[in-house]
Amino acid sequence: MESLPIPDELVAEIFHRLPSPDDLARASAACASFRRVAADRAFVRRYRKLHPPPLLGFLDGDKGFRPAAPPHPSAPAASAAALAADFSFSFLPGPAADWEVQDVRDGRVLLDRHRRSDWSVLDVFDDRSRYKAVFLEMVVCDPLHRRYLLLPAIPDDLANSVETQLWKTWTRYWETFLLPSEDDEEEETAFRVIWMVQCATKLVAALFSSSTGQWRAVSSQSWSNLFTGLIPPTGNILFDRRQCAYGCFYWVTDCKENMLILDTRRMEFSVSATPDEARGDEDMGIVMVEAGEGRPGMVLRVGDIGHMTADLSYYTLRQDNGGSSRKWHKEKTLVLPGSEFVIRGSMRCYLLLILRWLGTSSVEPGYFTLNVKTLQLERVSACSPYYIRLHAYPYFNFPPSLLSTPAVSSGTQEGTEKAMREQG
Repeated sequence: MESLPIPDELVAEIFHRLPSPDDLARASAACASFRRVAADRAFVRRYRKLHPPPLLGFLDGDKGFRPAAPPHPSAPAASAAALAADFSFSFLPGPAADWEVQDVRDGRVLLDRHRRSDWSVLDVFDDRSRYKAVFLEMVVCDPLHRRYLLLPAIPDDLANSVETQLWKTWTRYWETFLLPSEDDEEEETAFRVIWMVQCATKLVAALFSSSTGQWRAVSSQSWSNLFTGLIPPTGNILFDRRQCAYGCFYWVTDCKENMLILDTRRMEFSVSATPDEARGDEDMGIVMVEAGEGRPGMVLRVGDIGHMTADLSYYTLRQDNGGSSRKWHKEKTLVLPGSEFVIRGSMRCYLLLILRWLGTSSVEPGYFTLNVKTLQLERVSACSPYYIRLHAYPYFNFPPSLLSTPAVSSGTQEGTEKAMREQG
């Protein structure tokens, strides 16, 4: 007696329980019906939600890729990505060295450079000159498939609304970054970019959507309105050290009194006070993580920053006793092994660290992740004990990326020329 075929709905439920994308790929190769289930967009969206893509390595600010190395579980996939992808970005409109990485998300990289019209007034021997410009050329690319999209210029009406930007040596008062997917139904190849400028009296922001190919204003709020009822900032208003948790972006002031928050679901900015422990200390490090159940977490570095040794205070946001507001509550103190480390950001519930010296430990220096819930420390890749980058972006490749966008160009000369013609 022949066995009855397994319904697609049951196959999908079984596949959703497979622990890794590698297991899913092997299972889907068994037959055509399994491949059909695994290729269904609704299935893929749910699988990605249940199984976040693995960390493949770090893309440094100088465009070097450091893949995960054995015994990290992502090492085989990371090695393949390093061989297949072009992390030198030689496929972008040249010269490639002009482009600077600003953000990495979902296998896409956001880069920018000075517009050609600005070159005549910039000091090519002064690296600080790039921080004086607000309106740069921007590109979003997929280094694995060598495809890119040149973003259109900021519209004149938005550009004209920006005051003379604040500027200090080595400080950038404007930034661009990629947003997380809007919802589970969003087209897989779609992406969004935020352009934000901190002016003397207000905050200005615009949103680019690959679905429409256009920029639109999303916010222009005065600092006086944002700071109503909060601790007045010390000196000039400047938020930096961008971080993301649960679809919200966070920035802190130099003296750590307040945090600027962008909720990407509502596209609204707000300002919130930090815990008392953080305030007034310019050397305090604040890192946002995902604490679980949709609650943001905060890690504070306390201790001797001169030797980069510290204990870490872990906070979560909880409802107060009356239930009318939420306040930061200290959960525990995290103690890292070794004597020298640098926090380079976060992803989900993990801190991204560079450990430089571990005393008598047999663990070599390199990039590490620390799970703030379980305190599990895992080495991702090697780096020199003296190597410290200002930015180290975690890289997760999750194709397809940009593949069906009509205006996207390949890394060929023909594609480059076509893209430049389309951009005027």
